[in-house]
Amino acid sequence: MLGERIRKLRKQKKMTLEALAGAGLSKGMLSLIENNKAKPSMESLAYIAAGLEVDVSDLLEEISKRELREILERAEKLYNKESEIVTTKYKQLITLIKPHIKKLAHGYESARLLDIYSCCLYHEKLAGWQDFMNEAATMYDKMNLTANRAAIAIFRALEKFSEHDYKNSLDILVRERAEIELNHAYIDPMTKIDLDYHEAIIQFAVGEDDSATLMMENAINFSKEHRIFYHIDDLYRLAAGQALMSHNGEKKELYLKKLKQYGDFADDIASIIVHDLIIAMSLTSEKQEYIKALEIIDNYLSNPKMKEIYEFLYLIEKGKALYGLGHFNEAIVYLEKVTTPLNMHHPFDLSLFYIRDSYKALCHLRLGTMEAALQSAKIAVGNFETLPHTSFKEFAVETYNAIVAKIN
Repeated sequence: MLGERIRKLRKQKKMTLEALAGAGLSKGMLSLIENNKAKPSMESLAYIAAGLEVDVSDLLEEISKRELREILERAEKLYNKESEIVTTKYKQLITLIKPHIKKLAHGYESARLLDIYSCCLYHEKLAGWQDFMNEAATMYDKMNLTANRAAIAIFRALEKFSEHDYKNSLDILVRERAEIELNHAYIDPMTKIDLDYHEAIIQFAVGEDDSATLMMENAINFSKEHRIFYHIDDLYRLAAGQALMSHNGEKKELYLKKLKQYGDFADDIASIIVHDLIIAMSLTSEKQEYIKALEIIDNYLSNPKMKEIYEFLYLIEKGKALYGLGHFNEAIVYLEKVTTPLNMHHPFDLSLFYIRDSYKALCHLRLGTMEAALQSAKIAVGNFETLPHTSFKEFAVETYNAIVAKIN
């Protein structure tokens, strides 16, 4: 109610009735207004708003812009915290925003709160998140907030991507991007790169390697041309990984060099870890320099702060190196320490994990435990079945066929 909003703002400013009433209103009249027993004229309302240092619209609306800003500030602060640190953050955010949902009619604060709210509903697997996201998208379009609108497009595409429905994911992103380019006169460079990067990722996922490579390389050149270097570390990692998968030695060396330069310049640990991981993978899979590979691998595995995803990938490489050295039982021990993370969705990343079962199968083959060899080989082939063709998938099929032939 209007009176309650006036009283709340007055108390927040630690003003007495007399102070706010001043010379323009009587204390009694202001008290009646605050208790919703009298309706102020527009002139009186403007006078009260000036005394409270707010817009008249803030008094007339059920929730003022100032209150929305305060709620949004709290929401952003919580939303940007790591889920591992605040495990209930999505539930907390729903509790924070839900009471105000019906009051979110227009403006950036309303759109952003609807955006965050919809994402939280999605993460908590609650119905209705799409409707709230649609509202936010419409508001962003009206305000020409292209970056925020593009973020929603990417979220919608990645929702299908996380279900490994790569074709629908690409269709959604392409369609949403076309709408954005039609309705927004200007797309800033960072938003363009964001869209290019995610479209390239999904194109690789559906096996459109040529289109993905072109878009990825154009994004890298565009980033350098505009000297913003947004997503450049992600693009270099993607480019180096794709070159590894496609056995393009020249491009692999080029992008590994770029990745290392960026990692050293920006002191970006993730880029350096991935650079060294790809080097280790090349040593185990291409050059058969297993001892040299183990030096790199053991250096990282000895780090207690190593993130689990990278630790798993290095464990797989250790298993592969030990297989190459003929230490089959030891290799199996390391390969069996690995589980595929639940948040792993891209075929490239999944391939890095699924290949471990092929190496387990080869270890069992060399040890003569044929039933275990066949079982592991079957698991690998089954995991790769829905993924696009890569050298890893080909290796899994070849391993399975070799074991079947040996058994027969």
